Amino acid sequence: MSKPYTGGCACGEIRYEISSAPIFENHCQCHDCQKRSGTGHGSYLTFVNRAAMKITGKASTWNVAGDSGIEKIHAFCPTCGTLVYLNSVATPDMVAVPATSLDDPSRFNPQVVTYAIRGLAWDTIDPSLTKFEQMPPM
Repeated sequence: MSKPYTGGCACGEIRYEISSAPIFENHCQCHDCQKRSGTGHGSYLTFVNRAAMKITGKASTWNVAGDSGIEKIHAFCPTCGTLVYLNSVATPDMVAVPATSLDDPSRFNPQVVTYAIRGLAWDTIDPSLTKFEQMPPM
């Protein structure tokens, strides 16, 4: 990988840098992503090594059970409310960042749609992407 993935919250209080390549890039149509995003889905890049993520600033967290029943930990800026990253109790070493939190969101290259069973008719996503009713095994 040539350059790290960098990004942060809307107000700049929290910044991150990840030097590895993502292992998974997806649009997620689960209820949690729909409600949190205010749209029909969330878009994420998932990385394997949470410990390799450099973070400046202090995020607040909110835990919620996802559609799978697994508890997810959302880290967000306490000032502007922007979701900066998330991981789960079941896979604490993995971390996902929202595509729109990247300094260069054009680096996002979606591979699949997850939780397509929750998809809304008005939320049209590239029909060439593979769709999974839930989360596929990684």
